[in-house]
Amino acid sequence: MYTDALIKAIEIVGTQSELARRCGIKQQNVYNWLHRNKRVSVQHVLKVEAATNGLVTRHELRPDIYPNETVPNAL
Repeated sequence: MYTDALIKAIEIVGTQSELARRCGIKQQNVYNWLHRNKRVSVQHVLKVEAATNGLVTRHELRPDIYPNETVPNAL
């Protein structure tokens, strides 16, 4: 689940290196999220969201800390 969103982010920007550049981190961090940690670190979720211009949301990346914000139907 987490990795699907990260893979989507990488595909949107082109490469792990480009995602890292846009987030101001090293490519190794992105690799570790993908292959070791299996999720984006808390302090970088919003940077990844911004790097993809919102095409990958904070909720997709970390639903454990950013629950899906839905607006109930208005009556």
